Order: sequence, then C-alpha cells, then structure tokens
Amino acid sequence: MLSYLLFVATISGVYALLGLGLVVIWGQSGMVNLGLAGFFALGAYATALLTTVLSAPIVLGWLAAVVLAALIGLLVTWLTRSMRGDYLAIITLSFAEFIRLVAVNEAWLTNSIDGISGIPAPFRATLADNFNLFYLVLTWAIVAIAYVAVRRLINAPFGRVLRAIRDDDQVAAVAGKPVLSFKIQAFMLGSGLAGLAGAMYAHFNAYIAPDLFTPLITIYIFLAVTAGGYTRPAGALIGAVLVNVLLEGSRFAAGFASGLSGLQVASIREIVIGVTLIVLMRLRPQGILPERIRIVKPPRDSP
Repeated sequence: MLSYLLFVATISGVYALLGLGLVVIWGQSGMVNLGLAGFFALGAYATALLTTVLSAPIVLGWLAAVVLAALIGLLVTWLTRSMRGDYLAIITLSFAEFIRLVAVNEAWLTNSIDGISGIPAPFRATLADNFNLFYLVLTWAIVAIAYVAVRRLINAPFGRVLRAIRDDDQVAAVAGKPVLSFKIQAFMLGSGLAGLAGAMYAHFNAYIAPDLFTPLITIYIFLAVTAGGYTRPAGALIGAVLVNVLLEGSRFAAGFASGLSGLQVASIREIVIGVTLIVLMRLRPQGILPERIRIVKPPRDSP
C-alpha cells in the first residue's frame, strides 16, 4: 500500500510539472495548447533513447528532453504565429497525435507499440525498496524549483507583458512589445516543462509506449489547472494533486460496484471525476485559487 501511495504522489508531481507549463502557455499568455501529451512524449522518448541506446548519463537525458521539447515548441509557435483560439487548439492537438503516430509507426526508433523498457533511474539498484521514496522527493524537489522559477517570471515584467498579450495582443503590440517573441518564449518554457515531466515519468516508470501518451493526459492537465486556478502556479500544483487523487480514489470506489464490466467501471470513474470538477467549477468558477488583480500604484512626484 505504501508503494502505491508513493507512486500516486510521484505521478502527481509529474502532473504538476505539466500543469506549470500550461499555466505559462495558457494562463499567462492566453495560448490554448492541446498538445501537452505530444511534448510529454517527446521528453520521455528523448531521454529513454539517450540513456538506453547510447548509455548517456540520466542528467544529460533530462537536459535533452527539455531542450528538444522547447525547440519543437519554438517551431510550433512559429508555424502557428498567425493562428489563435480554436485554430491553435486544433493544430496543437493534431501535433500531439502526430507524435504518437510517429512513435507507433517508426519501429526502428521507438520500438513501436512494444515500447522501450529498461529505462534506468538514479540509484534504483542501490536503493532497492527505498527507491520510490527517493524518486518522490526528487520529483517534488524539481517541481519546487520549477514553481519558484515560474512564479518569479510571472511576477516580473516578463509576466506582466504576457498577461497584456493574453488580454489584448494588439494593444501590447501598439505599446511597443514584440508580441511574437514573447509568445515564443512562453511556449518554449511551457513545452520545456512538459518535456521535463516526460523525462521524469520515463525514468520512474522504466517503460514507455505510445499508448501512454494519449490526448487524455492533456485533458487531465487542463482539468487540473482549471480546478486549481489556471493563472496561478500554486493552482497547478493543487489541481494536479486533486485530479490524481480523484483518478486513483475512484479506482477503489469503483470496486464496490459489483456486477459491472471493466469498461463500465472505467466509465463510472470518468463520470465521478467529471461531476466532481463540474461541482467545483460551479462553486469556484475561477478555480480554487483565482487570479490576483495587482494594482500598481503610480510613483509619487518628487518634491
């Protein structure tokens, strides 16, 4: 039971990293990115291939995951620079499915649906039974660093420009801000965090395959960020834990429903999660942590 709880807490940390990336891209910049699962997969496969095929150090695999996801994020933003709203959402969703189909069909690189196994993790053999606890602490330490970095960026002039672009990018452009440059930077940052989440997941799970990176992951993260407060980094953390607890808690609750097939039980779990989040949104439409309205006081005139 303890191992299972450690597993749930670690996956919550992975979801938190994805949520922080979405806060930057969507909550602060106003870009709807439905391709989180694609960047998540890119990070996972990048570090898996480097550390298994090339026997590269794990830290190098993590770095490669972040860099690759960020660079692909730059490419996606540049190609969709004239799109916004629903069009951007469709393109990013298609991108995620494209990455999954590449993983399925390019067996020479990804081993197709059989996936990649034996992905190493730091100190797994040395720590043995204590590995799950160690990786939990490591994951949430990285989440804490990412949280502090994102929070500082949001509170800095960089974040204020992103919110201006989110509210009205034409006004921001008239004010002399390079809108495209800021959008690219925000998308790269969010994509890099998603790639890092994928790398953390790959080394923890020791196995990845295309069916682990379905669009359902993106839906879960959107639900988590929406429930927690999509403009607040702390909201991403709270929402990630909440959604993961609902996912795993409903697994046990479904066990009391006797006489139902596995598909019916899975459907009931999704219904329970959906209803819970709908109720939460009715009670707290801006999420558990709504956006803070910052009032900047004008400087006093010097005597």
